[in-house]
Amino acid sequence: MKKILKKILVFGMILSVVSVTEGAVTAGAKKISSFSAAKKAALKKVPSATIKEIDTDMENGRLVYDVELYKKNKEYSLKYRASDGKLMEYGWEIMHPSVTNQNKKNLSRKTIKKKALKQVKKAKIRSIRLKYDDGMAQYKVKLTKGSKKYELVYNSKTGKLLEYEWEITSTKSASKVKYIGVTKAKSIAQKKAPNATIVKVEFDKDDGIPVYEIEMIEGIYEYDVKIHAKTGKILEFEKEIDD
Repeated sequence: MKKILKKILVFGMILSVVSVTEGAVTAGAKKISSFSAAKKAALKKVPSATIKEIDTDMENGRLVYDVELYKKNKEYSLKYRASDGKLMEYGWEIMHPSVTNQNKKNLSRKTIKKKALKQVKKAKIRSIRLKYDDGMAQYKVKLTKGSKKYELVYNSKTGKLLEYEWEITSTKSASKVKYIGVTKAKSIAQKKAPNATIVKVEFDKDDGIPVYEIEMIEGIYEYDVKIHAKTGKILEFEKEIDD
């Protein structure tokens, strides 16, 4: 009887060790610590895609893996946080989109807004801007939903979605960071276009750089100014005809 009890106890201890070991493996399974692990995660997100490039970078003091893939006519870009394998950014764009129907009238902002809100349900529209890229008129739509910030690009003539991306915004407080402030940013923008009227000012992060994005109008013209939130330097200045 004692031998039987001893065998049961030993078997039980072995099961406990196996259970603890499996638990430890499961707990750390999401961590990404190699290019092969990043590749595996990316191909799970975009099955049957071809890996174009995998790179590492430091972002806000944390290691991230940047993975670029392509599948059919789309190029994908994914960013994973190494510490827990969390997908921080995801996006795709159509490679070499056909530049057609450019003689047609642009779709209305209302139509594009409806399309964007159907694509990202229950999101909040931050801005819709008409731009021109490689001879094509496009609408660039910015939205927010929860902790995610979205950017969608549509062919303004056909309404075809050309680019889609989102990123998880930082939850860290920026209260201790010194920025120039909205008033100063508006003043800087106004100097570039003294007779224009400011219609919107937004604080945003552009590739990790804090910026103020300012929209102004003057007659038939629309201005878009991007100002570095810390230095006050004008990073971008665009003047377009507002239709």
